[in-house]
Amino acid sequence: MAAAAVGVIHETGTETRDKLPIYPAPTPDILLLSTPSTLETRIGEVRREVTHALGLAHGRVQGVVDRWIGVEEAVESRIKSFRDPTEPLTPGILYVGVSTLTASILTRSRALPTRFLLPPSLLLFSFAHFLPKTAANVGEYAEELEERFIPAFGEKRRIGVAHSQMGWERAKEGVLMGRERLGQGVEGLVKRVEEGTGLKVGQVVGWTQDKAKQEPKKGGDGEDKAQP
Repeated sequence: MAAAAVGVIHETGTETRDKLPIYPAPTPDILLLSTPSTLETRIGEVRREVTHALGLAHGRVQGVVDRWIGVEEAVESRIKSFRDPTEPLTPGILYVGVSTLTASILTRSRALPTRFLLPPSLLLFSFAHFLPKTAANVGEYAEELEERFIPAFGEKRRIGVAHSQMGWERAKEGVLMGRERLGQGVEGLVKRVEEGTGLKVGQVVGWTQDKAKQEPKKGGDGEDKAQP
């Protein structure tokens, strides 16, 4: 009896487990798991590293370009600040260029010191002559840079310029004194010739007339008053 009961219970459980449900069971979701290979993983890592390196390089290049553009704008604004609005640049710059080019052509077959020194010197002289105000602005900026970066050289340069100016003034005074002495010598020679020969050499060369114009008349007021 016990064995029969156990067999009935086992059979009943089996029938209950194998019985279909009233409602249909839902269809289970199918999940596809992507499992990349080792080669694909390495290619992805390399691609990310290359992309990161390119981004850094582009950022650096862009930074250099931005700094260069800033330098160009600063230089352009500084150059525009040199120009004096009262000076026309069109003929002045042309004259400066023609002068420098002429100097370089003339010194083409000369010695090396002349070839290297004369064109820049003529460039500076012509620039100061044709565009004096603009040249003065450029000189002030050059002195400012000199005081900022090389003050010792600026001091020596100013001393040299002062000595050069003193020497130039002395040379001018010497020339004037020489002219005066030469004039006095010529005047004495003319007087001696006139006294020795009786000829009015001074009137022939115009010396007496020029001296008469330069020297004031003596007693002119009294003589004019005495005349009726």
